[in-house]
Amino acid sequence: MKVLHTSDWHIGQKFMGKSREEEHKAFLSWVVEIIKKENIDVLIVAGDIFDTGNPPNYALELYYNFLKQLFSIENLYVIITAGNHDSISTLKAPKQLLEFMNVHVITSGDEDENELIAIYKEDKLQGVVCAVPFLRDSIVRKAVSGQTINEKESSLNTGIKQHYIDVYEEAIKLTEEDDLPIIATGHLTTVGSRTSESERDIYIGGTLDIGSDFLGKYFDYVALGHLHINQTVGSDHVRYSGSPIPLSFSEANQKKKINIVEFKDDKVNVEEIEIPLYRKLEVLKGNLESVIKELNKIEDKTTWIEIHLNDDNPMSANQEIREFADKNELIILAIKIDRTEKKLEAKELKVTSLDELTPSDVFTRRLDVEELEDKEFVEELTLNFKKVYEKVSVQ
Repeated sequence: MKVLHTSDWHIGQKFMGKSREEEHKAFLSWVVEIIKKENIDVLIVAGDIFDTGNPPNYALELYYNFLKQLFSIENLYVIITAGNHDSISTLKAPKQLLEFMNVHVITSGDEDENELIAIYKEDKLQGVVCAVPFLRDSIVRKAVSGQTINEKESSLNTGIKQHYIDVYEEAIKLTEEDDLPIIATGHLTTVGSRTSESERDIYIGGTLDIGSDFLGKYFDYVALGHLHINQTVGSDHVRYSGSPIPLSFSEANQKKKINIVEFKDDKVNVEEIEIPLYRKLEVLKGNLESVIKELNKIEDKTTWIEIHLNDDNPMSANQEIREFADKNELIILAIKIDRTEKKLEAKELKVTSLDELTPSDVFTRRLDVEELEDKEFVEELTLNFKKVYEKVSVQ
């Protein structure tokens, strides 16, 4: 059995006002060819198919055209689980129609959804996928009034772990006679994993106390999503595939990959395949002279550029750089002034671009300005903000 593991497509993302449509179209076409070339039996997409809960029409069209292409590939199982960016209702709407196409979409993990997908080949069971989506707080944690933040975190950890144990025990009932592989999916931040700037906290309270030591002991392979760096977590069979395209300038130098997992003779072999880069992101740092020098080296005019400018006269340098870029048909998406300037009242001011600030960043900075002394009040305020933001972002 061969499995292709990918995640975090974020179709529909606007990157500083720029569409990623052509990049996603190129990636999805490439995936179709890889599935055919590698004779893939199961495609797993571990969450964050779309960038927002209400994706633009072109994003939906890309998604459905991709699934239509896969329908022509004989005996291919497609398993799609929701991430924290995905709208349950958007993914769930065509669920019954997609099942006819052997596309299994798991959206919430509630008791009404069957998360076990049995994989057959020539009427013989090959293995079972425990298709666990992003588990929202309301699914795994019972609300108890008066709980502290630490108690809520503990309850959430316990609930998620129990969810995986329950689905594993159900899978064992299907496979125990033949000792077949059991695969799990997940969309969360695990202990020991590496993050980048483009991910956001998905659980109130921050990082979960869940790692490869827990997931790895139950499942033969764990296909994770949410983090955008392709990586193993503790064990070779517990992995993130990462995003297929760089979703922020912090990912500019990352090699984007998919994982191909093969189960053969009671062994698991994982091959990382690098995804062709459709558009390059470039981060340049320095003063006016050094930045202009680096801009002169850029031959690909489709490159998106971010500049961290450290110059004695940043405003003038900013203008000169933009004029140079316009003249040479280069695409600069952001110039960030790194140099710390002195205000007249001798206070330190670091100039920062708003281009990549998340709502959480803005909220945190506003709290810093207020200089509130009541730490419990700040924690409760932050908790309530995250609740509201989570609810709004998935609608």
